[in-house]
Amino acid sequence: MSLGVDLVPHKTCSLNCVYCECGRTTNLTLKREQYVPTKDVINELQEYLGSRPKLDFVTFSGSGEPTLHAGIGEISDFIKKNYPHYKLALLTNGTLFYDSEVRTEVKDIDIILPSLDAATELSFKKINLPHPKLKIPTVIDGLVQLRSEFSGTMWLEVFIVPGINDNDDEIFALRDAIHRIKPDQVQLNTLDRPGTAEWVEAATQDELRRIAEMLDWETEIIANFKKREEIATYSTDIENAVLQMLRRRPCTVQDLSVSLGKHENEINKYIETLLKKGIIETKRMTRGNFFKLKTEID
Repeated sequence: MSLGVDLVPHKTCSLNCVYCECGRTTNLTLKREQYVPTKDVINELQEYLGSRPKLDFVTFSGSGEPTLHAGIGEISDFIKKNYPHYKLALLTNGTLFYDSEVRTEVKDIDIILPSLDAATELSFKKINLPHPKLKIPTVIDGLVQLRSEFSGTMWLEVFIVPGINDNDDEIFALRDAIHRIKPDQVQLNTLDRPGTAEWVEAATQDELRRIAEMLDWETEIIANFKKREEIATYSTDIENAVLQMLRRRPCTVQDLSVSLGKHENEINKYIETLLKKGIIETKRMTRGNFFKLKTEID
């Protein structure tokens, strides 16, 4: 079990990825600041972790880029000093590690899971729609530098978007970057719920297996091809609660998360199942992806 720590406002990010299930980035930025006061985060963590909950990890994640928070190092140090029995994880898009201060601030985290979806500038722009000042060589160099300084575990996620980063030239470019970065493992992923752009489709299992072989690195396919109902942690009670909310009004994943008291990652697996069953549909609106019972979609 993991405790998610969200350090930045919804969709504050350095990228605007076409596959993001949280919707379009509303604050595309490279500016690091205390988006949420560091002392408030520490106080909340102290109150919660003081009861010694059973957790495997405390994870910096959320619906934006956590390394944009200028206090992530102080928060990490606080947890390590006061609650050393909890491991720390960081889910990050990996774009800010060119900054030596960011690398220093995350040095004591146990597992870092950065993303790298492209190793060519054209595909980087097509898939990740980065901040104008971000260039893919700089991002890759930052990841290489992080790996050389970071003694913990690094799992590098690569998200495959068919038609853009799945041809041989793109995969060979990714392979070269991966061999420079030297992560402990590569994790291959693809679309399993609606993204920001309607045209994005999922790669097949066979396609991911082919790509994994071409990368010539320790690689795991993490894309979910198993039915959610077959997973032991899937709760029909939560599914019913989601449906009851959607009967009242259209909701985003964030709306459902707040109303039901469940992490957005938890809500997403029920949304995915209901979409596959054809019970609900999605509409892209200004505030992101809204979900609604299929019979009520206009």
